[in-house]
Order: sequence, then C-alpha cells, then structure tokens
Amino acid sequence: MSRAYEIKQKESKLGLLFRSLRHRNYRLFFIGQSISLIGVWMQQIAIGWLVYRITGSALLLGIISFCSQFPSFLLSPFAGVFADRLDRKNVILLCQILAMMQALTLAALTFTHLINTFYLIVLSIFIGIVISFEMPTRQSFILDIVEKREDLANAIALNSSMFNGARLLGPTIAGLIIGVAGEGLCFLINGLSYIAVIISLMMINVKGGKGEGNEYDFIKGLKEGFTYSFGFYPIKSILLLVALISLLGMPYLVLMPVFAKDILKGGPDTLGFLMGASGLGAFGGAIYLAMRKSVMGLAKLIAYFSFLFSVGISLFALSSNLWISLILMFVTGYAIILQMASSNTLLQTIADDSRRGRVMSFFTMAMMGMSPIGSFLAGTIADSIGAQETVFICGLVCFAGTAVFAKNLPQWRKEVKPIYEKKGIISKAG
Repeated sequence: MSRAYEIKQKESKLGLLFRSLRHRNYRLFFIGQSISLIGVWMQQIAIGWLVYRITGSALLLGIISFCSQFPSFLLSPFAGVFADRLDRKNVILLCQILAMMQALTLAALTFTHLINTFYLIVLSIFIGIVISFEMPTRQSFILDIVEKREDLANAIALNSSMFNGARLLGPTIAGLIIGVAGEGLCFLINGLSYIAVIISLMMINVKGGKGEGNEYDFIKGLKEGFTYSFGFYPIKSILLLVALISLLGMPYLVLMPVFAKDILKGGPDTLGFLMGASGLGAFGGAIYLAMRKSVMGLAKLIAYFSFLFSVGISLFALSSNLWISLILMFVTGYAIILQMASSNTLLQTIADDSRRGRVMSFFTMAMMGMSPIGSFLAGTIADSIGAQETVFICGLVCFAGTAVFAKNLPQWRKEVKPIYEKKGIISKAG
C-alpha cells in the first residue's frame, strides 16, 4: 500500500507540473518551440564568440547586442496594439519565417568567409525588429492556446522551463561545435530548427485569436495601453523593476565572452559551460514555478529573487575561479528566471484581457528593450574600467532598486486585491 501511495503521489505531482500540456494547442506550441529555442541559443553564443574573436572588442559586443535588442524598445508598444487587433497565430508564423531567413543568411555569410561587422550589425537589427513583434504577440498568444485560465501560470512557467532547458543545452552544444566546426554550423542548425515551430503553428487551431480592441484607431489604442499600464501601480511597479534589472543586471551576459576568455582564461567551451550553468539554474527555477498552484505570493518572490540575482552577479564579478563562477551562474540563472517569469505571470493575471497585448508589449519593452541600452553602456564602461568592475557596480544598483520595490509591497497588495477577488483567486472575505 505504501509503495502504491508513493507512485500515486509522484503521478499527482507530475500531473500538476505538466497540467497545461493537456491542452492540444499548447502542447503543439511547446514541442515546436522546444526544438527551435535550442537553435536560437546556439546562435546567440556563436554570434558573441564570433564578434569577440574577429574584433577583440568588448565595445563591439555591446554594440551588436544593442542592435539586436534596441528595436524592441522602439517597436514593442506598436506591436502590442497589433497583438490586440490582428490574428496572433499568423503574426507569430510570419515572424518565425523571417527569423529562419536571418539565421540561414548568417550561416551562408560565415561559411563563405564574407561575414564582417557590418553584416552582423544589419542582421542583428533585422532580427531585433522581428523579435519586437513576435515576443509580445507570443506572450499574449499563450492565453489563446490554454483554454483554462487557471492553467495560465503553469503554461508560462513551462514556457520558461522550455526556454531555459534550451538555454542549458544550446550554449553547451554551441561551445563544442564552435571549437570543432566554427560558428557557421551553429547558424545553420538554428535556421533549420525553425521548421519545427513553423509546422507546429500550422497545426494549431485557435478560435478567435484576436484581441477585443478592434473598435478604436491605432494611435488611440497605443495611448490607452500606455495610460493603463503606467497608471495602475501594480503593473507599473513590476514593469519598472523589470526595466531596471534588464538595463543594469542582464548586460553581464553580453560581457560573458570577456569573462570566459580574459578573466577565467578559457575558450568557447568555457563560455558554453558558463551559459549552460546559468541555463541549468533557470531551468530549475522554472520547474519550481510550474509546481506552484496559485499566483498568491508571487510579488514577494519577485522581490526576493531580485535581491538574490543582484547579489549573485556582484559576487560573480569578483570571481576569477571557474568553479565558483559556475556556481554563481547557476544561482543568478535560478533567480532571474523566477523574477522574470513571476513578473510575466502576474502581469497576465492582473491585466484586462482587452489590453493584455499592450501590457505584454511594455513588458517586452522593459525586458528586451532596456537590455540593449544596458549592453551598450556596459560595453562602453567595461572598455574603460574593466568588465568585473562594471558588473559589480550594476549589481549594487539593482539591489538598491529592488529595495524600493520591496518597501512598497503593501501598497501593491492593497491595489491588486480587488482584481484577485473579481477573478476568484481569493475570496472577498480573504
């Protein structure tokens, strides 16, 4: 009886962990994305190594990252309006096709030895524009393919586990492939991996798939989305904290080739291991989040793990030992995914459905759009005072910003309580 009970408990936990996969559309999306994202992470590592190999410049690492992410800062709010008005599935499908073309172009230029800084900048800007429209639309699309709202938090957490499972595998594979066959093969694999997600999207059947905001003009919709997102404190506070972490915390990633090569005295395999350790931590964090049954307490987790992330990158900046650096990468990966995924879940939970696309566009703007500015600043400052000093200072500033968010949590809870009551997350008596 005891053995049977243990098996039943394990099955119950697995059912809880993977409950959103019961939805056919989400299951198809999950499988396609799982394959494609491994290639995406391989390409990201390959670009960073390629740039630093041919230029030796931390500044150019920052510039390339800036070019790939800055379009999100400019275009994401507009993309949010499209996400609330157009067929989300078709928008995502078009973006995947364009991303595949970009990867295959990178592969062709690298194999023919025509690749240079100019082409890297142009192609980085191109993929940045594609991501600007794809990401907020994809974030909004999750609720379209998960029929039960109570499974939304689990679906977002599984998305994060998928993203970071790929983040674990992709960089490690890329590091090994670069050492043997060069960066071009990584770009080719990424290009071919998009076939999986394109096929899965074509198999998805969605009823509707459009937002409810079709009755107003484009500019009015953009203005309304901004007023709503930054006029409601719970949403605004999350967006501002995400923006700060993305601006000053996440640029440590763009400097990772400097840490791998100059500080830890390694090669592309060292870079892959560092990114893999971060991905492993993030994967674990996402699994933990997927096991949660409710959104209650997520605001507190955002504050806690923002503190942990800030401390983690500050200590990483001081380390010159590979094993210590790998442990700290695991910790920061664990912390940042819980911070970002919890923020994503809460925003989608408390936002009005008719404005969800625009709220998520500002989330994309905060997460992706601020990062290139931070990458450019980090690359510039690192050229002057060093990568270690730059990352250490950024960690301290993120710690201070998190303290402000944590201090105002009582106000956050007070203002979000009526929404939780309306959606049945808590009882009116609670």
